[in-house]
Amino acid sequence: MHRGRSSPLQLDGPLSLAVGADAVRTCAGVWRGGRYVTCPYGAHLPPDVRRHQCDRCAALDRSYSVAADTKVDDPRPYAVYLAWFGPGLLKVGITAAERGAARLREQAAVCFTFLGEGPLMTARRTEAILGAALGVPDRVAAPAKRAARHTLPDAAARAAELRGLHASVASLLPDTLRARPCEVVDHAALFGLSPGQLPPPGARVTALPPGSTLTGTVRAAAGYDVYVRVSEPEVSSRAEGAEGSGRLLLLDTRLAQGWPLLRPRYGAATDVPTAVIAPAEEAPPPLF
Repeated sequence: MHRGRSSPLQLDGPLSLAVGADAVRTCAGVWRGGRYVTCPYGAHLPPDVRRHQCDRCAALDRSYSVAADTKVDDPRPYAVYLAWFGPGLLKVGITAAERGAARLREQAAVCFTFLGEGPLMTARRTEAILGAALGVPDRVAAPAKRAARHTLPDAAARAAELRGLHASVASLLPDTLRARPCEVVDHAALFGLSPGQLPPPGARVTALPPGSTLTGTVRAAAGYDVYVRVSEPEVSSRAEGAEGSGRLLLLDTRLAQGWPLLRPRYGAATDVPTAVIAPAEEAPPPLF
């Protein structure tokens, strides 16, 4: 795994990265003891995959994972949360209590509230109860999350829908879960999202192959998704699909994982493979 400096992204700040012409994208390895151990297979990753591990390392991690339900003896307390991504687009989930809101930021939850805390199996049981009794899902598809960002209601409306769900599930919680009051945390400002202020991107980056460059200004960032305003009128000669792919690009930052990224040369223009975002990729969120 490549080590080096890290630079946090800032809203309205620059984003500049390049992949060397001879660069190789490598697997991050296996997560052990709070860090990644070098991939035992020395695997390389294709430029267009949105993950940081090869299939075998990912399988090793999932063989002892809370998310995959293969790790059931974790003694840490777990928090159950309700997350809101758009009108009618809510989910229930769990996270280690010690992580706080980190998991919600990773999932790009526009706002959320905790329901309670308890042992891992109690948290899992709560998820199952809410799914069976009220149809509250434990997953939300990325295209639905992305579509909702362009038509957000105001903060009061977001909070009201979340509080309504919190109130409706309170009586269904198991006794072994320590209930928590509804305290809505809103991430819209953190992500750079305001009602009606984020236009749909004209295209998405499909890969960061050797020799590619991406430079622009960060317009918004939610979870893995970064919306980049590029400076030149035409994004790239490699763009796929219809002409006029636009100046706002959607970058899934998982495409950058595993590359030894460089700083572009001064004045370098954006040159990355892109694809026009099809309507099906920005479908309206489902109501449950």
